[in-house]
Amino acid sequence: MSSPSLVAPPDAEAAPGLPANTHVHLPPNFSAFDDVEDAVSAAAREGIRVMGASNFHDLRVYRRFTEAARAAGVVPLYGLELISVVEPLRAAGIRVNDPANPGRMYLCGKGVDPFREPTPAARRIDAVSRAANRERAARMTSLLRERFASAGVELDLSDTAIAADVAGRAGVPVDWVVLQERHLARAFQRALFEAVGPDDRAARLEAAYGAAPSAVEDAGAVQGEIRSRLMRAGCPAFVEETALSFDDAYHLILEWGGIPAYPTLADGTSPLCPFEADPRELVRRLHDLGIHAAELIPMRNAPETVDTYVHACRSAGMIVTAGTEHNTPARIPVEPTARGGSALSDATRAILYEGACVVAGHQAERAAGRPGFVGADGQPGPGDTEARIRRFAVIGAELIERRSVPA
Repeated sequence: MSSPSLVAPPDAEAAPGLPANTHVHLPPNFSAFDDVEDAVSAAAREGIRVMGASNFHDLRVYRRFTEAARAAGVVPLYGLELISVVEPLRAAGIRVNDPANPGRMYLCGKGVDPFREPTPAARRIDAVSRAANRERAARMTSLLRERFASAGVELDLSDTAIAADVAGRAGVPVDWVVLQERHLARAFQRALFEAVGPDDRAARLEAAYGAAPSAVEDAGAVQGEIRSRLMRAGCPAFVEETALSFDDAYHLILEWGGIPAYPTLADGTSPLCPFEADPRELVRRLHDLGIHAAELIPMRNAPETVDTYVHACRSAGMIVTAGTEHNTPARIPVEPTARGGSALSDATRAILYEGACVVAGHQAERAAGRPGFVGADGQPGPGDTEARIRRFAVIGAELIERRSVPA
């Protein structure tokens, strides 16, 4: 294989940061942002030229995302995130990129077409996933309500009321909302703070948790503790999450016209998940699964870890991207950085920007009715891998330079 040929960020010397973020969650997903416009405005203020949404379950907010991006001069990338299970890995007890659940694999789709009419296969897979998640949210809400009631706090919350509140705050129809754990934790934290004053809150939380709380007044910290103390495996409000099979998740991404991409956790957990502990072995395993793109959330990782994984993947002919998620209450910067706000190396920034350009190129070529970076089978087309990456990166870079936004 020839050596990688990278597309450097435009005006890299004048703007040394990474001008692309390919993974944020937009409301009505749980998000640090108030709404889509808030997210795009935050990106534009930081000089982010490319923003990629990676929502769970429902992509209809992407039309609004497109309009906000057009107004702000930010190029939107469309993605989705799924939770799947690789059955052989689950049976073997191998942790993939979820440290708590062997065999569980988060999987992303990059450069999907959210405006196309879903195929029957896409409708079937999506309907099964959505129904399972809504049933889980309803059950967890009931269990949380019962747990707080046993602690002497009657909270008049239902999953339908929580979904309506999420929709109202995001300014979207309620049927676009599929509740996540963080939505429930936030709703119960807010209701608790309204019902119980600070002086009595510690005692009520201790009764609910079965142990003294670590946080009482910090809203975000209490939300996190409600999840960790009540909603995780073995806790009173835990309900098993129903994940898609890996095959269904992979094919759903392809049905939407996207590039299957693996979100890498690396040293975001300790010890490292065995599936990805060795970067070179990780690449081999991903190729075996038909995955030719990887993504990092670098703020979880040490700078040297980011370099190691980015370069291992890219040297093996994969594209690599980076994001921030923004799926907690914290208003962190939109520009991806390594753990502790450490800057990414120049070489890593170039690779990550190149990956964003490839996704933009794939998205544009597919929208024009031409073949994308990967085909309907998830595999790159024939020919030299580096030449293919270069071609799509150039297409995408030109679109980004022109701030070209899909109609």
